[in-house]
Amino acid sequence: MPMTVDWNAELLDQLEWHWEHQLRPRLAGLTDNEYFWEPVSGSWSIRRRGESAAPISAGGGEFTLDFAPPPREVEPVTTVAWRLAHIIVPVFAARSAAHFGGPPADWMTSDYAGTAAEALRQLDQVHAAWVAGVRGLGAGGLAQPCGPAEGPFAESSMAALVLHIHREVIHHGAEVSLLRDLYQRKESRDGL
Repeated sequence: MPMTVDWNAELLDQLEWHWEHQLRPRLAGLTDNEYFWEPVSGSWSIRRRGESAAPISAGGGEFTLDFAPPPREVEPVTTVAWRLAHIIVPVFAARSAAHFGGPPADWMTSDYAGTAAEALRQLDQVHAAWVAGVRGLGAGGLAQPCGPAEGPFAESSMAALVLHIHREVIHHGAEVSLLRDLYQRKESRDGL
C-alpha cells in the first residue's frame, strides 16, 4: 500500500534539520567583530550610510548593503553581515511578503542590522515567518504556481520555490559558517 506523504512536513524538515543542527547553533556567540570582519580587502558588507565604496548602497535605514547589479566581472567576497542580510531580506523576508502576507521587504528599502545581535533577531523573525507560511500551504498550496512576483519561478510550483529557498539558506548558511571558522583561526593565528 502506498505511503501518504505530508509534503509540507517533508519540505520543512529539509530546512529545519539544517537550521536546528547546523546553522543556528553555529551562529551562537556571533560578535560584532566577526559580523563585520572583511576576509579580503574590498569585501562587500553592511556599512553606515555614506561609507560604502560599492556601486550601490542599498537600504532604507542607517546601515546599507554593498551591491552592484549583475553581471559582475568578479563576484565579491562578502562578510558574515552581508550573507546574513542576503538570507534575511531577499531569501526569507521578500518571499514571505510576496506569498504569506509578511511586511514588504526588498534590497533597496530594507533596514539592515548594524549589530550581530540585531541581525540574529531579524534572522529568527523572518525564519519563523517563512516556516509558518510554508506550514500553512497544504498540499494544494504547494502545487499552485508561484505567480509573477517570482520572475523565473512564476510558472513553477510553490514546492519548487520552497526547495529553492531552502537551498539558498543551506548554501549561504554554510558560507557564514566557513567565514566564522576562518575568523576564529585568524584570531588564534594573529594572537588576538
